[in-house]
Amino acid sequence: MLRLTERPMPQPGVGEVLVQVAAAGVNRPDVLQRRGLYPPPPGASDIPGLEIAGVVVGIGPHVSEWAVGDRVCALVAGGGYAEYAVAPAVQCLPVPAALSLEQAAVLPETVFTVYYNVFQRSRLQPGEWLLVHGGASGIGVTAIILGKALGARVVVTAGSAEKCSACRALGADNAINYKKEDFVAATLSATGGKGADVILDMVGGEYVARDMVAAAPDGRIAVIAVQGGRAAQIDLAQLMGKRLMIGGSTLRAQSVARKGLIAAGLKREIWPLFESKALHLPIYAAFPLAEAAAAHALMESGAHIGKIVLRV
Repeated sequence: MLRLTERPMPQPGVGEVLVQVAAAGVNRPDVLQRRGLYPPPPGASDIPGLEIAGVVVGIGPHVSEWAVGDRVCALVAGGGYAEYAVAPAVQCLPVPAALSLEQAAVLPETVFTVYYNVFQRSRLQPGEWLLVHGGASGIGVTAIILGKALGARVVVTAGSAEKCSACRALGADNAINYKKEDFVAATLSATGGKGADVILDMVGGEYVARDMVAAAPDGRIAVIAVQGGRAAQIDLAQLMGKRLMIGGSTLRAQSVARKGLIAAGLKREIWPLFESKALHLPIYAAFPLAEAAAAHALMESGAHIGKIVLRV
């Protein structure tokens, strides 16, 4: 159950800022937390919400990079579904000038995730092929937009003709309806038989073995969720023969220092693109904070294309 309630005003600690929240993004981990499957890390707020945008209204000790009145968006470990939230200063980024606070609120969770896994860890290069499972999800649309902005060629999987069409409209070079096509054969066909250089996998389970077939030699597979199961059986000879790398990560449990390094990379390499290329993530639906339950119902339905946001 999700219900609106009152909590004491949070106070910024060392290295933190207090943000008056204008909007908060809704993400699948929030749904898992509500269902009791993804508890917040020790010390984090038990209020859901991993990304926010708003105005700084308080400064904790040892914070020099932000001032009261600054417009920021931030990755938080919890507490986003609220009128006020604290955020580590190093996990805050300036709201791009061309974006509203609502548009900025849906950036941090998925942009941090895609940048860290696709560009930092998997080292996607211009001209390489990126395969993204769940192309119409928040992660998926972010991967399409950032991948194309940085010169990659992008193939996605999605579960309907409508979602495939939406992914192409966002810039995907090819969209595969996984309910009607074998994504392995379709990926190899789209890439001229080479396969994908980087694969972003939110499914896990039996998809990992199929990813290995769809991957190019020296391919990198990044597993970031296990919606299809936690166990995978793979052919190690194929892994060695194609010189593949399989990695995995979660973002929420990483240290503030690690997340701060990701934020610094984003500010240096990605944030300028929001100005020069007028990037933004599509918002499928917006709900008042009091209707967070309806936002979760939409997320669970899988009908959305892009991001879901709460207006505070």
